[in-house]
Amino acid sequence: MPKLFRITTVPLSLQKLITGQLPYMRTKGFEPLMISADGPEAKAVVVEQECEHVLVPMTRKITPLQDLKALWAFYRLCKKHKPEIIHSHTPKAGIIGMLGGMLAGVPVRLHTVAGLPLMETAGITRKILNAVEKLTYACATKVYPNSTVLKDFILRSGYCGPEKVKVIGNGSSNGINTDFFSAEALDAAKLRQLRQELNIQDEDFVFLFIGRLVKDKGVRVLVEAFKALQAKYKQAKLILVGPLEQDLDPLPPETLRDIEQNERILSVGYQNDVRPYLALSHALAFPSYREGFPNVPMQAGCFELPSIVTDINGCNEIIVEGENGLIIPPKNEQKLLEAMKSLLTDKELYTYLKSNARRMIVERYDQQHFWELLYQEYEEHLKKHELAISKFS
Repeated sequence: MPKLFRITTVPLSLQKLITGQLPYMRTKGFEPLMISADGPEAKAVVVEQECEHVLVPMTRKITPLQDLKALWAFYRLCKKHKPEIIHSHTPKAGIIGMLGGMLAGVPVRLHTVAGLPLMETAGITRKILNAVEKLTYACATKVYPNSTVLKDFILRSGYCGPEKVKVIGNGSSNGINTDFFSAEALDAAKLRQLRQELNIQDEDFVFLFIGRLVKDKGVRVLVEAFKALQAKYKQAKLILVGPLEQDLDPLPPETLRDIEQNERILSVGYQNDVRPYLALSHALAFPSYREGFPNVPMQAGCFELPSIVTDINGCNEIIVEGENGLIIPPKNEQKLLEAMKSLLTDKELYTYLKSNARRMIVERYDQQHFWELLYQEYEEHLKKHELAISKFS
């Protein structure tokens, strides 16, 4: 039974980026092991993925001494378990997994790119991150950007050659479970209770944001646009679902004050199950500055929500302008305001976008299909390795 290492920087990524993959791979004959730094989701992910979890002390920042310790710990882990495949996600886990795996002689080293934080950096930090990205890809057997636009960015940036890069299926890191993300899967009584708790009235038009409450996700721009919309349309409401992270990419004090004091902005924090909030909302507002291939617009589409997204990779592949949502320029408060106003006031447009939303996701991003394609990638790489061994034996 071939051993499969799946490594991410934090356990939240194991929980959210590859939900269900490891039990599926076990049915296909693999023996998976999860690796990440410690975090509040560490215990839950073991239950959800039905898989052992080993801690390696990685950080999400540039911490050279700590990174060397993490590299050594991962190298020793590889020597102990001798995995046939390492598959990494997220930047820090990518360099630890690919470099550590290469040094340990692991034959198949795969790295999924699901967004690049370096896109929003400059100067010496950008140069360092560029160098790390190139080294990660040099150590990898194959690199899987989770969108076509991200693939093009990687090639334009010269991180590696085209022979090493491949998008699986139509993109995404995991596809989407369209049965799970369905209004029919929810308890109607609990939805009514949540609706009362949030004080959502029949006349309200609810915009929803799901993600980390940080600047790179466009939260500051979203709050400003919503305030302008709210001044004219009293039925507008905004629900923010996600944790506040003030350490890496903080929101300005005035934005935090608006979120706390505005009665029509409902910040509910991190939610393990976002489906009830999707079911109670009318449209997704997702003005992120950078993404790989985001799950949130796919989840929203499954609940027949039109989405407002920025013209960035991933988002502009899931959403087709004028078909299942609206696409706006990044960091543009005025265009975001106009898009929100259009969905709120143009009933014909809203109804048309809503009618296409779920169908367009189901047809392109079914999760089981994605898992099978990923399994085929694993099998292909193992066969290539076995063939290479036989030639030299």
